[in-house]
Amino acid sequence: MSYVGESHKILRTVRVNLMSKPGYLGKVAGAIGKAGGDIGDVTIANIGPHSVTRDISVQVDREEQLAEIRAALGQLEGVEVVDIFDRIFEMHRGGKIHMTSRVKVDSLAELRKIYTPGVADVCRAIAKDRNKADFFTGIPNSVAIVTDGTAILGLGDIGPVAGMPVMEGKAALFDLLVGISGVPVLLATTDPGEIIRTVRNIAPGFGGILLEDIAAPACFEIEEALQRELDIPVMHDDQHGTAVVTLAAVLSACRQVGMNIRDAVVGQIGLGASGLANAKMLLDYGAREVLGTDLQQPAMDRLVEYGGRATNMNELMKKADIVVSTTGVAGLIKPEMIRKDQIILALSNPTPEIEPELALEAGAAYAADGRAVNNVLGFPGIFRGALDAGAKKITSAMLVRAAETLAGFAKDGSLVPGPLDREVHRAVAGAVQKVAMGE
Repeated sequence: MSYVGESHKILRTVRVNLMSKPGYLGKVAGAIGKAGGDIGDVTIANIGPHSVTRDISVQVDREEQLAEIRAALGQLEGVEVVDIFDRIFEMHRGGKIHMTSRVKVDSLAELRKIYTPGVADVCRAIAKDRNKADFFTGIPNSVAIVTDGTAILGLGDIGPVAGMPVMEGKAALFDLLVGISGVPVLLATTDPGEIIRTVRNIAPGFGGILLEDIAAPACFEIEEALQRELDIPVMHDDQHGTAVVTLAAVLSACRQVGMNIRDAVVGQIGLGASGLANAKMLLDYGAREVLGTDLQQPAMDRLVEYGGRATNMNELMKKADIVVSTTGVAGLIKPEMIRKDQIILALSNPTPEIEPELALEAGAAYAADGRAVNNVLGFPGIFRGALDAGAKKITSAMLVRAAETLAGFAKDGSLVPGPLDREVHRAVAGAVQKVAMGE
């Protein structure tokens, strides 16, 4: 999903040294709670002969509360505040990815094989037959992660360099979950034509292109042009990766309340990159009708081109059996708008368009926010399956099958499975590969 997450909260780690006696940790927790801190993980950093050093994850609303927590802990006998630090920044120090060699080079003979003069034989073989690059290079297992920095998370246009931590995160997840080499590519241009030309020119070195955090409407033009011009898979993750996980969430919700999506009217509130992709995905899956609303007329026009029907907020809420909202506007959906037995998926983060509890109280059959709907569930397996199949495109059928697979792994009470379950990603890859090879 294209969002910041719990960005309105401040997360820090409080390292405290306390007496190794019963009750001291409870005193520390009580002091943190009174100062307004919300405690998460508690781990042991060190054990001494008479004391224990613990790292306590604490979430607060304001920076000033950290000083209040330090002061409160300082008043406790037998408790010493060693440090308060930001573990998130520590995890990003030096970057999160690093290119390594897959072969050992421990001798001059090995050097001569992987580099000059031995490598020349491999180069000549590929020059004679381009297909041999699929066997003797890493190209077919690599994906360029391309951004112009115009729509980074929920932060907006902050530039490509500021978006690099996101691109590194994508690359790390590609490697961790499905063994793909993801390579961040930062573009110092926001001109769609120049982006298209640049990606087209670097494409020979990659097996696929993942477009990331490129703002609408330019993202539509860029993706459509590259899909036409390149013979490798191209996908804009903010559109289709998000839409896959959203469809999976809709299917899970329908299963839990006994609703058939093919008999349902679905309403999509917000027709940005992800909202339009959601609407198209729902249409491709076979929803009886898809309604959509947005403040921008060009977005409404594009929905109509896809086969949906543009409307206003009031009609959508009255007619839709399933409501999906991705506007970023907290509190947009009022309790009085809820129709009995509707499914409400208010997916904006950090604050949804309506809190699930309020929607349920107003009569919704099922309601959820977007905390679990993370597109890391989609893009790794989709690309793994496409690359394994040698696919030249990522098609609608492949995306729909990925969503169905995700929904099948969701446990009762959950919209989608856990994002770090490698079995899920292997299953998505296998399902996508099977569709691609059939196509």
